[in-house]
Amino acid sequence: MSDLAIEFSFGGAFGNNKVSLETLDELYGSKCSEAVAWLRNTPASTEGHGWLILPDADLTLIKEAGEWLKSFDSIIQVGIGGSALGNLMLNQAILGDFFNEEINYPKFYLADNPDPAKMTSIWNRVKNGSVALIGVSKSGKTLETMSQFLWFRDKMKSIGIDADKSIIVITDPQKGVFRDFSKETKCRVLDLPSSVGGRYSVLSAVGLLSSHAMGIDIDALLFSAKAMREALFSAKNTENPACILAKLNCFHEKSGRSMAVMMPYSSRMSFFAEWFAQLWGESLGKEGKGTTPVRFIGAIDQHSQVQLYTEGPDNKFFTIIKVKNHSQKVFVPTADSEVLSPLSYMCSVEVGDMLGMEALSTASSIIKSGRPLVWIEIEALNERTLGALIFFYEYMTALTGRMMGINPFDQPGVEQCKHYTYGLMGCIGYEKEAIEAKECFNVIKNNSIKL
Repeated sequence: MSDLAIEFSFGGAFGNNKVSLETLDELYGSKCSEAVAWLRNTPASTEGHGWLILPDADLTLIKEAGEWLKSFDSIIQVGIGGSALGNLMLNQAILGDFFNEEINYPKFYLADNPDPAKMTSIWNRVKNGSVALIGVSKSGKTLETMSQFLWFRDKMKSIGIDADKSIIVITDPQKGVFRDFSKETKCRVLDLPSSVGGRYSVLSAVGLLSSHAMGIDIDALLFSAKAMREALFSAKNTENPACILAKLNCFHEKSGRSMAVMMPYSSRMSFFAEWFAQLWGESLGKEGKGTTPVRFIGAIDQHSQVQLYTEGPDNKFFTIIKVKNHSQKVFVPTADSEVLSPLSYMCSVEVGDMLGMEALSTASSIIKSGRPLVWIEIEALNERTLGALIFFYEYMTALTGRMMGINPFDQPGVEQCKHYTYGLMGCIGYEKEAIEAKECFNVIKNNSIKL
C-alpha cells in the first residue's frame, strides 16, 4: 500500500474484546473469501456492480463537456444523495471550503435540497452572468432533482438565456425522462452506466464532470482508484485492509456496537464523512442489520462528542483518518505579552502538526477507555489519496454488505419514502401510497400538545 500513501493500523481494533486478527479470520474468513470472489467475478454489467470498472473509463467526453462548462460564469448542478455528496466531497477536499471565492474557474453551486430559500439564494448569485445547468438523475424521476431542474431552467429562460443550449444532463444511457429530454431538445448528455448506483457514482460523470470544469485532476483520481483496486484484488484476504475492516465491522455489529463513527481530522474532509454516511447507511441498513454512521470532524467534535465516546456506552466502532501533510503551513506566533506567557508552550508549533497531535490524543483516549478504533493515515489530501480512499470505502462497504447477507446495492426503504411522496404530490398510480402515508402520520398526530 506504500505507493498509495495510505497506512492502515489495526492494533486497537478490538477494544475490550479479547480477540485477535487470527480469531477474526476464523470467524469470518470464509464469508470474506466468498464476498471477494463475488465482487471479482460478477460481470460489471450486473445491477449495482458497474462502479468496479469506473476507474477504467475513457474520459474524453467528460473532459470535452468540462471544457465547455469552463466558458460559463457559474454552474448549477441539481442532484441529491449520490448525485450531490460526491461532488461536494471532491470540491471541498481538493479545492477547499472557499473555492468559489478563490479560483478563476466557474462558480459552482449544488442544488440538492429543494429548500426555497437555498434555491433562491443560488439563483440570486448567478443570474447576472452566464449560467450552465447540470441535471443528474438516472431515471429522470427523482422528485427533488426534477422539481429544481424545472425551476432553474425556467429562471434561465426568464432572463433570455437559451436554456437548453446551456444544459447538460447525466442519465441512463437508454431510458428515462432526462434521456427523452435530451433527444427532444438536443441538449448535451452524458451517460451514467445503468449498473452504477447513485451512491457509488462519484467516479463517473456524476462527480467528474464538474470536477474537471473546476480544475481537479480527474485522471489522477481514476489512476489512484485503479491502483487501489489492483492492490485490493491482489492482496491476500488476511493482509488486505478492506477485508480486515469488513470483518471487523461484522464482528462489532454482532458484539452490539451499532454505530460506525467516521473521524477525519481535517475540515476539508467534512463532506467525505457525509459521503461515507450515505454510502454506509444506505448500503447496509436492511433487514434489521447494519450499523449507523456517525460523522465526527476533528478537532471540532472533540469538544462535543469525545466525552460520550470515552465514558458513554461501548456501542461504537471508531475510524480516525489523519492527514500527515496539510497543503498549508501555519505556525503559532510567539506570545508578545506577559499575560499570554502561559501559552508559550504552543509558540512556533505548526498548526497542522498540532491537529495531528489532537488526533493522536483522541485515539489514545478512546483506546484507554477500552473502545475499538482503527487508525488510517494518509500522506496528504490530494487526488492521489482521495481517489484511492473513495474506491477503498466503496469496496469495503460492498464487501461488508455481502458478508452480512444483504444486497449492498439496493435501497428498498428509500423507495418506500419516494412512493409516499409521489402519492402525496398527486402522482398518478400512487393513490394508495398517499392514503397509507396519511394513515401512518395520523398515528403521530394522535397525541399532540400545542403551546
